[in-house]
Amino acid sequence: MREDIFVTRPYLPPMEEYVEYLNRIWDSRNLTNMGTLWQEFNKSLMDFMDVEYCMPLSNGHMALEMVLQALDLSGEVITTPFTFASTTHAIVRNNLTPVFCDIRESDCTIDPDKIEDLITDKTTAIVPVHVYGMPCDVKRIEEIANRHNLKVIYDAAHAFGEKINGKSIAHFGDASMFSFHATKCFNSIEGGCIVTKDKSSIITTYLLHNFGITGKESVDYIGANAKMNEFQAAMGLCNLKHIDENRILRKKIFERYMERLSSVEGIRLLDYREDVIYNYSYVPVFVDEAEYGIDRNDVHELLAKRHIYARKYFYPIASKFNCYKDSGFRGNVEIAERMSEQVLTLPIYPDLQLEVVDEICDVLEKKE
Repeated sequence: MREDIFVTRPYLPPMEEYVEYLNRIWDSRNLTNMGTLWQEFNKSLMDFMDVEYCMPLSNGHMALEMVLQALDLSGEVITTPFTFASTTHAIVRNNLTPVFCDIRESDCTIDPDKIEDLITDKTTAIVPVHVYGMPCDVKRIEEIANRHNLKVIYDAAHAFGEKINGKSIAHFGDASMFSFHATKCFNSIEGGCIVTKDKSSIITTYLLHNFGITGKESVDYIGANAKMNEFQAAMGLCNLKHIDENRILRKKIFERYMERLSSVEGIRLLDYREDVIYNYSYVPVFVDEAEYGIDRNDVHELLAKRHIYARKYFYPIASKFNCYKDSGFRGNVEIAERMSEQVLTLPIYPDLQLEVVDEICDVLEKKE
């Protein structure tokens, strides 16, 4: 029986590279609390993203929660429902009210044409999402935010390592959160980081992520435990050395999908931009039943019969979650709903064989 093929598979560096860092951990007996490897990883991230303020944390979700708290927001936050649960949960867990804005069909990111109609005197921030590594319209969002004096915090979980017109995607907004979860194109086993332009907010985030402790006998903030440990930092340091080679491998796989699927009637791909250096983290396709003849769920089952497990990502959208469907959160999200009912993300990871990619494309072409 063939091995199961999933949407992603964690990248692991050569074991000997990781063992070198493990030896240092064993020698120091420093396992957490912003140790030497954490500090090295932080510096490496700042250099890689060309930013001044960065902080690795235990995971991307806690990173987003901590920076929202550090910015001392209140009231309403405009965001997208076409995202992973973490985005909305981080907003709500900070006692903020999400207001859902619809997305653009071309790239599944928040539609800047629809943001301003949702702004009220209670709005304090916008939390857009770079979905599938598709950058939001950062220029338009910045213009809107400046006009209404709003903060912009990007959920950039999918966008690590990307650039827009040669500029790191980490440069946009007041802050960005990146995820280093095992299934991401870059991982530190579990982990994430916050990047900000503001020294005071990174200091506050630093204090919040360690229980709000400000001294040996003082606790000044209601914080949490969001510290990244030394084992995570070690994996991050290892994998950062391989990120460019993995991106090249991912690009080759991505381009095969584009070549094979771009002309299949009823299968729609997103609009990729010439000014963006992508990380090729996901391959989303959208199945239009009226044109294609069968629906997304049928395609999902056809692949599963071959032990190929595509993912309905994102389905359902956040506004349809059981925990939010009766919340009364505002927002007309017709396009997001439709896209969530059509989407499948296909397998992509550095060592995925092109023969498997062709097999997947054959299924989508032949519908069998």
